Amino acid sequence: MRRREVAASDAPQSKGGFAPAVETVGASRTLWVSGQIPVTASGEVPEGFEAQARVAWANVEAQLRAGGMGLSDIVKVTTFLSDRRYAMPNREVRAEVLGELRPALTVIVCDIFDEAWLLEIEAVAQA
Repeated sequence: MRRREVAASDAPQSKGGFAPAVETVGASRTLWVSGQIPVTASGEVPEGFEAQARVAWANVEAQLRAGGMGLSDIVKVTTFLSDRRYAMPNREVRAEVLGELRPALTVIVCDIFDEAWLLEIEAVAQA
C-alpha cells in the first residue's frame, strides 16, 4: 500500500501531528476499529487522563494486532474527550504512541457513555 498526506494550499495547515487528509493506493484491507475505551482486559479503569489514554491506545493496538495490522497502518483516528482540558495531554500521549505517523484526525469534546471514562478512541487502518 502506498500512503500520501494531502494538504490543500488554500486551507489551514495542520499543527499537532496529524495530516489534513491521507490518500491510500493499493490498500487491500481496511479495518474499522470501534471506539476503544480506557478499560483494561481485567475491567479496571485507571486514574488520571494520561493513564486512561495509554490504556485506550493499548486497546486500539490490540484490535489492530487481532486484525493482522499495526499502528503504522492507521489512516484515520477519531478521539472523543470528556473535557476540553484534556486536549494537550491527549496530543502528547498520541504523539508518544504514534511517533512520526500522521493520520487524518478528529478530536471531539462530548459526553462519554460512562462518566468514569475520560476519552474513547476509534481508528481506521488500511494495509
